[in-house]
Amino acid sequence: MKIFLHTMYYLPDFGSAPVLMDELARYLAGAGHEVEVVTTMPRRRGEEFRGLFYSRRDAGGFTVKRFWASSSPRPLGRLLAWNIYTAGALANLLAVRPGDVLFLRTPPLQLGLAAFWARALGRARVLVNVQDIHPDLAIESGLLRNPAGIAFAKALERLVYGLADRIAVISDGFARNLRAKGVPEAKLAVLPNWVDTDFLKPGPKDNPVARRHGFADKFVVMYSGTISISSNRTLERALEAARSLAAEREILFVVVGEGLKKDALRARAAALGLGNVVFLPFQPYADLPDLLAASDVLIVPLDRAKSDLSVPSKLYTFMAAGRPILGLAAPGSEVARLLRENDCGVAAAPDDPGEIAAAAPERRRALGANARSYVVERFAKDKVLRSYDRLLRSLGPR
Repeated sequence: MKIFLHTMYYLPDFGSAPVLMDELARYLAGAGHEVEVVTTMPRRRGEEFRGLFYSRRDAGGFTVKRFWASSSPRPLGRLLAWNIYTAGALANLLAVRPGDVLFLRTPPLQLGLAAFWARALGRARVLVNVQDIHPDLAIESGLLRNPAGIAFAKALERLVYGLADRIAVISDGFARNLRAKGVPEAKLAVLPNWVDTDFLKPGPKDNPVARRHGFADKFVVMYSGTISISSNRTLERALEAARSLAAEREILFVVVGEGLKKDALRARAAALGLGNVVFLPFQPYADLPDLLAASDVLIVPLDRAKSDLSVPSKLYTFMAAGRPILGLAAPGSEVARLLRENDCGVAAAPDDPGEIAAAAPERRRALGANARSYVVERFAKDKVLRSYDRLLRSLGPR
């Protein structure tokens, strides 16, 4: 069986998706599958990929094919990138043989067109991996407002789910959402994202990364990740909480990452006159354990209307670091439920700065230990990847 892993972003791109998809590709190749990653050129191309429109390279046991796509973070640029990438994925179907499996990591929903052609040609089985509920997330974020566009996107969503042989969702809440849309139970498999608990583990707060950035002697409330449409409003509310704590000089709010909304968030911090907020770019992945260890509380933000439409993989990453989590999400969300039921942190309403400011978790050591134990038990890399391997093998030839 050959497995075609379709993912918009792959190493050396930044963010959790490139890391997760690289780990999945390496695991499946090591399990005896022929693996081909179908992706885009890195958004920061550097000399290795500059000027290229197509690349095919061996990655040590599997192949990585890259297609040029727009690297603009703006909504229209992102839509263009999704469409160009989908065109590349369709062209790549010429290499697909009967019995192969297409692994389609969505969004974008446009990848459903690859499923359509694969099914029409009778060439491959299709596993759709749902990372965010689209188009719901785009509608709630206000990026998709045109009624005709919304109707088309919902029709595309139905097409994708109808064509899939199996659909892997990352949480029970996602499964409920899809069942309510008429997706048969037999198609669904709940497989969470995973974390490398051998690499990401608790460490001392006083470490080289903490000293480099001046965090070692501060109480650090940190967000690390993409600054995106699913969390920017909540991060703005967190800045208002930071303003209310400005007199507490030992408390520092740290925002690490890049994304569409970073400039707007920095502008908001400047408008509020915040001297207790530090912005950093994405740090080298090798530094991530020390970066997270430098924190005292880690923030997982989700805007209220989007709290059931996304479960950030950073949640499991933060839990692996053994730090208490401040989940800024609606009370009934997956994030809030997980923190509450497993005593891993505190959930606070994302639109209430006062509640955010008052939610600095007590019993930090116990909460962090609970978080670490839970993620090792449920989301450790090898355990989840074995489940993906079994699911892919179950598809087999038609």
